[in-house]
Amino acid sequence: MAYQLKLEIVTPEAKVFADDVEMVTLTGIDGEMGIYPEHMPVMTQLVAGEICARKNGENIYLAVGDGFVQITGKRVAVLTDMAIKASDIDEAAAEAAQKKAEARLTQKLSDEETATVQAALVHATTQIKVKQRHKH
Repeated sequence: MAYQLKLEIVTPEAKVFADDVEMVTLTGIDGEMGIYPEHMPVMTQLVAGEICARKNGENIYLAVGDGFVQITGKRVAVLTDMAIKASDIDEAAAEAAQKKAEARLTQKLSDEETATVQAALVHATTQIKVKQRHKH
């Protein structure tokens, strides 16, 4: 059996993904990283985008928000504010959320409201990009 990593992706709401995988690709603050078993230990910031996990030769894609990643030789732990499998993304709902957030940003908002709306916009945009990239 090939070497494997335990990939765990957790949001404030739930553990979204937990499985043994052969490889993980994600985008950290310094760029895209490919992570194989026995990777050197790293702690880095996760950038909103896509995580690709390879299991049994098949790729599993997830749209993720900003967060943190802890990598050891046997485990990749991701803590993020959003994680959705590409197959579970509702593109129409994401597009509606994107339009709503863009419209809200044209209004006068407090700093806190602006940050919340910008985060919602990033989540919607990320979901749309990941879904469009992996339509079947």
